[in-house]
Amino acid sequence: MSHFGDRLTQANRQTGTTLCMGIDPHFSMIPALFGASQDGELSDAAIRVIDDFSMACLEQAIGTVAAIKPQTAFFEQHGPAGMQILQNLGRAAIDAGLLVIMDAKRGDIGSTSSAYAAGWIGHDAPFPSDALTINPWLGIDTLEPFLDRADATGSGLFILNRTSNPGAGDLQDQIVNGQPLYQHLAGLLAPLTASRQGKDGISSLGIVAGATWPEEAQALRAALPQAPFLIPGFGAQGAGPEKATSGLIRGQHGWEGGLINSTRSLIFPQNATAAGTLDDWRDAIAETITQNKVALNSVF
Repeated sequence: MSHFGDRLTQANRQTGTTLCMGIDPHFSMIPALFGASQDGELSDAAIRVIDDFSMACLEQAIGTVAAIKPQTAFFEQHGPAGMQILQNLGRAAIDAGLLVIMDAKRGDIGSTSSAYAAGWIGHDAPFPSDALTINPWLGIDTLEPFLDRADATGSGLFILNRTSNPGAGDLQDQIVNGQPLYQHLAGLLAPLTASRQGKDGISSLGIVAGATWPEEAQALRAALPQAPFLIPGFGAQGAGPEKATSGLIRGQHGWEGGLINSTRSLIFPQNATAAGTLDDWRDAIAETITQNKVALNSVF
């Protein structure tokens, strides 16, 4: 498998966007036309609804966005049946040539990290992916098993750095040796990122940098010029195109160097929720994807 950074750049260029579709199947938000019931009961029929909805989202993503990002918790909460859906979703996306970013936020020590890495990283993993989100706050040494597996499989990692949630600063803004912790972390990651640069200039080791913190994203780009950025917070979380693109790289024909994730704005837009037929739903999702791509490209 080719280098993740090169595959990401290729996906940005082929689709003309850095847009990433988050697939978080909130059962209570799935449109009724998929057969969803709001009674809170997760029967076998409800599991089929989640499966059908997730796969329908994937179908709309293929060829139109650069990647999908399933949030694993929304599948894991449904037990083995939910994890089977996640496994099938990842495999189908990879088979279709779409990048898969598994948002599992794994992080632990020693052999436990090795086991997580084997389970979640690579096209041949039980839960196949092109990249995995990683929690680094147990220490840089805990990244080593993930890095080893990613290097061996041509995969990527996105390290939680400056996250988009309102309380991120409780820890990430604390000053250590004269700089915020998120900048201290960036400094520790810099040599690891630089050493994993692909032929197109983008590393396989990236960070999560929330769209809600544009000035911080610019500072992180200066510290990590080769790192791909996974950017949550665009759309429903309040960040517009100008903020979301602040940490990206200007390529020859458009934004490169990362993925701007949008979940609720892409898979639960109002016009899709109100759709009466599956064709109407598909049209609504396609329209929303196009609108978001145009909005992001308008600030290039």
